[in-house]
Amino acid sequence: MALMDFIKKQFIDVIQWTEPGDGTLAWRFPMAGMEIQNGGQLVVRESQMALFVNEGKAADVFGPGTHKLTTQTLPVLTYLKNWDKLFESPFKSDVYFFSTRQQLDQKWGTPQPITIRDADFGAVRLRAFGNYNYRVADPKLFHTEITGTRESYDVQDIDGQLRGLVLQNISNAVAGSGIAFLDLAANQLSFAQALTRQLAPEFEKIGLKLEGMTVQNVSLPEDLQKVLDQKIGMGMVGNDMGKFMQYQTAQAIPKFAEGGAGGGGGGSGIAGDAMGLGAGVALGQVMAQNLTSGLHSSAVNAAAPLAAVIGVKPEDVMATLERLGELKAKGILTQQEFDGKKVELLKKLV
Repeated sequence: MALMDFIKKQFIDVIQWTEPGDGTLAWRFPMAGMEIQNGGQLVVRESQMALFVNEGKAADVFGPGTHKLTTQTLPVLTYLKNWDKLFESPFKSDVYFFSTRQQLDQKWGTPQPITIRDADFGAVRLRAFGNYNYRVADPKLFHTEITGTRESYDVQDIDGQLRGLVLQNISNAVAGSGIAFLDLAANQLSFAQALTRQLAPEFEKIGLKLEGMTVQNVSLPEDLQKVLDQKIGMGMVGNDMGKFMQYQTAQAIPKFAEGGAGGGGGGSGIAGDAMGLGAGVALGQVMAQNLTSGLHSSAVNAAAPLAAVIGVKPEDVMATLERLGELKAKGILTQQEFDGKKVELLKKLV
């Protein structure tokens, strides 16, 4: 009985694969010491494909279903083996199963900023990241180009190669999309579609099908982001430099007030604080005149209003606003009075 059990184990009647988990792309059926019985069954489940390999040559590919292994169902293998009649004895061949399920949520991203050409800026360095999903579409090509004779081949084994393909093609995808950088954030779907079109042929070369890509974020390095923020701020005020400077000054006043409050007092006294506050108001008037005339006159003429203010220098701006904050911190000015002075100053800037 034991001898019969041993003999039965040498001939395979049913060949099948049940995937134990996610992430396996290819798996080789264990054939060590065993041969396939003529007339045996090959069971290929949905989301799978099977490939017969004989003496290193890829032969027949099977889709989902139950297949009886004969010369009729193995035409390529029959040709390679030179069978001129129905074979009746067992035969030996390697059988590889491939998962054709979509491999979801595969990450991609730019570890370093990459340079792309842009219609608005000429060239920019950007960062981007997202995910993509793909499947095995051509098992024979994927076997010959990628997996080879390995017992098992997983998603992690090809992850680095696919990420490299994405990074290599981002610049071409952006150029082909015709989308300016400033519009990429609002057109991430179009950007993702452009990436998919650019990358799909590259995936096909190795037997894969790129099912889709998403772009979750597009950003600039910090230094370029500051420049972009200024450009956006100018756009908000109609590219009017005067209004833009007024906007920046208004934004800076609360920060200067906070800085002055934390400075602990400079020993200048109430008189100095009051003088600084008065100088700040006067300087605000000069800035309004200077910003208006500076757009249409030379630098010399633009500086004339500033010289008209006695004792006020451009470098006094910081000190003036700090003193304003110190007055509030010392209790000389209430929050309401501070806010009133701020509103008054802003009115004089307009």
